[in-house]
Amino acid sequence: MPQHPVDVHVGNRVRLRRTLLGISQEKLGRELGLTFQQIQKYEKGANRVGASRLFQISQILDVPPSFFFDDMPNQLKPALSGLADDPEPFEHQHLSKRETLELVRAYYKIPDEDIRKRIFDLVKAVGGQDLELG
Repeated sequence: MPQHPVDVHVGNRVRLRRTLLGISQEKLGRELGLTFQQIQKYEKGANRVGASRLFQISQILDVPPSFFFDDMPNQLKPALSGLADDPEPFEHQHLSKRETLELVRAYYKIPDEDIRKRIFDLVKAVGGQDLELG
């Protein structure tokens, strides 16, 4: 049975978040009671992640379950015209850069939440962005 594109997307998002947090496949597998090979299959989209397992993964990786469906290519989304605004396109290539991973890890190592927020606001201002945190 061929891989479903949504399963591949969800797997990529699992790998992205796991990597950003510096968690190995082995560690995630241990937390879930699985082998690292099973995590690999999830991340490649070879095996579909069930709803309860996806919820467990979201808890371990500290993101809402919806995170795994964020930035899904438009061709994978059903035609729901008029229900939501199209988000601005996101440049996925930035997420795989070492610089991005190191920046995110360093950011989350800042223990004071207020200081993190101020740094975030500074970076947005310097980058000319006017985004709100959700």
